[in-house]
Order: sequence, then C-alpha cells, then structure tokens
Amino acid sequence: MIALVQAGAQAGTSTAAPLVLLTSACLFAIGVTGLLLRRNPMAVLMSVELMLNAGNLLLVLGARVNGRIDGHTAALLVLVISAAEAVVGLALALVLFRDRPGADVDSRGEVTG
Repeated sequence: MIALVQAGAQAGTSTAAPLVLLTSACLFAIGVTGLLLRRNPMAVLMSVELMLNAGNLLLVLGARVNGRIDGHTAALLVLVISAAEAVVGLALALVLFRDRPGADVDSRGEVTG
C-alpha cells in the first residue's frame, strides 16, 4: 500500500485518488454508524465530526485533482464550522451531564427549561 501511495505521489494523483476515496467512504460509514447506533451525546458529536472530516478529505482531493485551491478553502471553512459546532455541542453536553450522570440523546425534555 505504501508503494501505491508513493507511486501516486510521483505520477500525480491518479493512483492515490482511489485510496483517498476509500478512506473517505470508510470514515463516513463509521460516522453514520456511530450516529445511528450511539445514544451518548459525546459519541454522536464524534460521529458527526468523522462525517465532516470525510467530506473534507473529498474536498481536498477534488482540489488536488483539479489543481485549484477552492477545495482547500472550502475544507478550511468546514473545519472552522465543525469546531464551532463542537464547542456548542460540548457546552450542551456539559449542561446535560451536570444534572444527570447518564444523558441520553433520545430523551427530549432534558434541554427545555
């Protein structure tokens, strides 16, 4: 696999692109699985972050294949937005965990006042 990546780096991105696509698809599948199966708010946030990072990988790959910087700029914006989402999500999770040790995503009335 290392030789395949090195060959892709030398010959452009034609060989490395399928590896990046496969990695991105695996990351996205793991994120969707975690989002659907977990009830812990922290695990749900980590799953969403995995899905966003999979999308970032595809944006950077597209930018590299096309030779433009637009994908890198979009990936940077997605990283900033996901960092803000993580801050807000962690603050909500801390509020939920302060009152009860076992917070569950499926219980609706915990956040309302």
